[in-house]
Amino acid sequence: MTDIISPLPGIFYRKPGPDKEPYATVGDRIEAGQTVGVVEIMKQFSEVRSDVSGILETFAIEDSGAVNPGDVIATVTEG
Repeated sequence: MTDIISPLPGIFYRKPGPDKEPYATVGDRIEAGQTVGVVEIMKQFSEVRSDVSGILETFAIEDSGAVNPGDVIATVTEG
């Protein structure tokens, strides 16, 4: 399994907007480079992408949850 790590501090969002679909959900097959969420800090949004292809197993951070650099955001089983 591979962890997706927060690159910076802020608030993690799984969706691009309140009325939008999530970037990815648990159980989805995701590709390397695919966005799984964004981290917002001072009204600036940075995409969080997976480094590997595989199945999105879990999110360690809830939607709208606070993150710090190095925090695990999600876990992917490669394959």
